[in-house]
Amino acid sequence: RICGGTRSNGCTSKPYYDLFSREVIDYFNKDSAMAVPFLSSSLQLTATSPILFTKLTTPIIHNQRTTTCTAPTKPRFHLLRRSAAPGTAVADQTEGGGGGGEVLLNPEEEKRVEVVDYDWTEEWYPLYLTKNVPDDAPLGLTVYDRQIVLYKDGEGTLRCYEDRCPHRLAKLSEGQLIDGRLECLYHGWQFEGDGKCVKIPQLPASAKIPKVACVKTYEVKDSQGVVWVWMSTKTPPNPEKLPWFEHFARPGFFDISTTHELPYDHSILLENLMDPAHVPISHDRTDFTAKREDAQPLVFEVTERTNRGFAGTWGREKEGGKGSNLLRFDAPCVLQNNREFEGKDGVKNYFSGLFLCRPTGQGKSMLIVRFGVTKRSPLVSVLPQWFWHQNACKVFEQDMGFLSSQNEVLMKEKVPTKDLYLNLKSSDTWVAEYRKWMDKVGHGMPYHFGHRTISLPKVPPVVEHAPAGLIAALSASYPAKGGIGTMHAPNLANRYFRHIIHCRSCSKVIKSFELWKNILSATALVLTTLAILVVSRQWKAVLLGSAALCSAVAYACLRAIELNTNNFIRTHRRL
Repeated sequence: RICGGTRSNGCTSKPYYDLFSREVIDYFNKDSAMAVPFLSSSLQLTATSPILFTKLTTPIIHNQRTTTCTAPTKPRFHLLRRSAAPGTAVADQTEGGGGGGEVLLNPEEEKRVEVVDYDWTEEWYPLYLTKNVPDDAPLGLTVYDRQIVLYKDGEGTLRCYEDRCPHRLAKLSEGQLIDGRLECLYHGWQFEGDGKCVKIPQLPASAKIPKVACVKTYEVKDSQGVVWVWMSTKTPPNPEKLPWFEHFARPGFFDISTTHELPYDHSILLENLMDPAHVPISHDRTDFTAKREDAQPLVFEVTERTNRGFAGTWGREKEGGKGSNLLRFDAPCVLQNNREFEGKDGVKNYFSGLFLCRPTGQGKSMLIVRFGVTKRSPLVSVLPQWFWHQNACKVFEQDMGFLSSQNEVLMKEKVPTKDLYLNLKSSDTWVAEYRKWMDKVGHGMPYHFGHRTISLPKVPPVVEHAPAGLIAALSASYPAKGGIGTMHAPNLANRYFRHIIHCRSCSKVIKSFELWKNILSATALVLTTLAILVVSRQWKAVLLGSAALCSAVAYACLRAIELNTNNFIRTHRRL
């Protein structure tokens, strides 16, 4: 009934990988013993079952007819049971193949997929930079597809609830803070502390508030300037799993931290962040460290593999392959790239690039970036903080177009990354390690794309393309809040909604620039009017000169606003 690439005997053509469709899953569950020999009658396939792909050459028999399937260009599937016991290994029948010699990472290196116990809710996830949490309003956030609301109560204590009112499911993040309580703006129900409802305006004076009128709460911790949330409501928070970063606790350690909301999946984001090979190409001349001509083979060494991540060193081949960079990935989504170096005075200094990634639903993610050093460059002290923030935005915009399209391809193809990627030993070691780690633990996530296994999201994906060409020019043009005609429409392809609304300092800077621009423009207009009215040539010159100066400074303020809010567009994409 289902062939490698098509259906025969008059059936409508259909891709072989369309096995995720509900009718086919039901068909397998009903007729698995008859239809496909390698499916046991005890195995039940679901839309989110992790799937391990391998070739299938066995003829498929249906209604006493034998149909010989054409060999597919991509491997067929093998099923990985969700019920596999923790720590057990599942045999992989994938055939080796493909050229590439010693250049590609060998697909034969691992013959078995190890499954370990994992529950995505029993983890700490980075929510927000503490300094950016609003004091006077609730903040709506998501972890995977679970919506939560974060706010500060009257005493400044951080509180986190499920983002829905128990009354009629309105979002509490759309509400307001009244005397330190979180009020739903639909009917005015108020909640405090451990989620207890303390006020219902529509309730008679003699009636008591029902005990069930409460909201689900989540444990939050403020650690090293970041707010973390424990997503399980059944298992008590595990303090040992709360990340601690040694370098950020060093005396005199200085960091620049930014927050970015991005239109592609967190796994693709992490791939990108652990890929040093793309920097010279994608970010050529973004700063003095990235140059296209410096693209070269890299040398990697994996020094640690655990059920919670991996670590290793990497360096440039031209520099002798010395592993001066120390990379570490820890579950669920924490990535570090650290370096130690000695200054001219012989004192050891430390650098850390810390990437705290939070999945916000398939096709979306939020990232907290923290670059820190014990010895900072004089340039960092001279240039304002907003300059470094806009430069960080530029870096992510340079990657955004192809990463969002990569997200779409993964969702469309519905096969593991080993059937799509050509991973090179000299550039993609960390990417392969990350996807193999997801093979181990992906069964405990809402969805995952592993090296050999996948499970698709239950919630339909949100695929948002980064615009290009004329569309990009319009959506990124001033005013930046959503582009032309949509002053307040959220748009993750726009820098204002990706960064500015999440950064208190940048928001203040833009408001200041906007205020000064308006004051100086009005002053220039007044001075020009006075210059027209006065008779003295000397005064005319003074007034017109002052008006010109005010106009120039107002224009500089406008350019500063545009620099902070407008998207970076590559030269070949500009009009």
